[in-house]
Amino acid sequence: MADHDVVIIGGGPGGYVAAIRAAQLGLRTALVEAERVGGVCLNWGCIPTKALLYNAELVNLFRRSKDFGISHDNFRADLAPAVDRSREVAERMVKGVEFLLKKNGVTLVRGRGRLQGRNEVAVEPGRETLLTENVIVASGGVTRTLPGVAIDGNIIITSREALELRRLPSSIVIVGGGPIGVEFGYLYHSYGADVTIIEMLDHLLPAEDEEVSVQLEQSFKRQGIKFMTGARVQEIRSGEGGARVRVSADGRTPELKAEKVLVAVGFGANSAGLGLETLNVETDRGFVKVDGRMRTNVPGVYAIGDVTGKLMLAHVASQQGVTAVEQIAGLEPPEMEYEKMPRATYCQPQVASCGLTEAQARERGYNVATGRFPFRANGKAAANGVDEGFVKVVLDREYDQLLGYHIIGPEATELIAEATLGVASESAAGDVIWTVHAHPTLSETIKEAALVARGQGIHFWSGGKR
Repeated sequence: MADHDVVIIGGGPGGYVAAIRAAQLGLRTALVEAERVGGVCLNWGCIPTKALLYNAELVNLFRRSKDFGISHDNFRADLAPAVDRSREVAERMVKGVEFLLKKNGVTLVRGRGRLQGRNEVAVEPGRETLLTENVIVASGGVTRTLPGVAIDGNIIITSREALELRRLPSSIVIVGGGPIGVEFGYLYHSYGADVTIIEMLDHLLPAEDEEVSVQLEQSFKRQGIKFMTGARVQEIRSGEGGARVRVSADGRTPELKAEKVLVAVGFGANSAGLGLETLNVETDRGFVKVDGRMRTNVPGVYAIGDVTGKLMLAHVASQQGVTAVEQIAGLEPPEMEYEKMPRATYCQPQVASCGLTEAQARERGYNVATGRFPFRANGKAAANGVDEGFVKVVLDREYDQLLGYHIIGPEATELIAEATLGVASESAAGDVIWTVHAHPTLSETIKEAALVARGQGIHFWSGGKR
């Protein structure tokens, strides 16, 4: 007889959330984790980076203090104390998760889990074997690099090393213009480093609505953050004086010099050595294939989080974890819908989105209407002195259905919650319009964008009547 109803391999934001929810449902639960619970997110990702980015926001606010009638002398911003604070924040959050696991009765097993059989998980090092009715693979992802580029952890680094970088480099080249790249670019530039971001595709944040990407590029230019788009890295060489990065762009091959190079080109699946082949669990380029309720092709074996490659975000992994556990418990939860998941980037201006971009909606044949409301027309944004950016809504004109929201500007990552509710519930624009929003608040922009899409803009001229 199995000792556990479910054993979860990996204690990141997918694994530990799955463990707590399983315990709430009365399932005998074990969580296997080789390092600290919380995974990359709590230890070396979401939480410490956001602590650093908030520091950067304060640094820039101090530099603007005269705008608010505040003067100061001998202003200095040191990166080292900011890094120390970020580590303290991460440690506090990890301890909080450990406390919750204990209070919920989850058995925490230290080690690396490996599938040894349909109902067996071996824990290494050592010879402990956990017998279980179900297994959830939540092993996360591994940092990718470029072909022929070796990460040395000193001159050529990943985000892991960047989070411990207590001395600010005088210059840094960041390879990759996705969320990680633009966040670290904003951070290091705020503290005074010379930053150049290299992105292979046509725009920074290439997965976002194109208007948002263009707005971010304009903002970065004003801030003095350099970037190259449509550019490929041909070679990175490191030496005593730093690194040289040869780039191919517009038929030219310039060579950039920098003290450090941050490689931020995404993540692969952390699936090697898990024993997946023992049970013939199907994978694609290392990512575990799952259905809408996180089931693999092997009954009783589930996978969640970055190892699935679906949408590599912490909150998505957490929701996948709840979905998998509730399926195991026989509750038949709704299937995952990844296009309706919120996406957030924490540089300044912040970027957040959910649902379809305008281009995606048109490609799928929707009768598209869009509404764009600028933060400069919002009273709270003007009062706070942060009026850069806009909110854009994408509607299906025929059914007035919310298809997507795209925000660049102040507190975008908080504002996206209401927008996500509207998109996920397939609400009509009228539902948002007839919901009274407190004044003055930034959240009014969500409603105002929907009004503009209908040609009914109140606080922004939208060119006509409807």
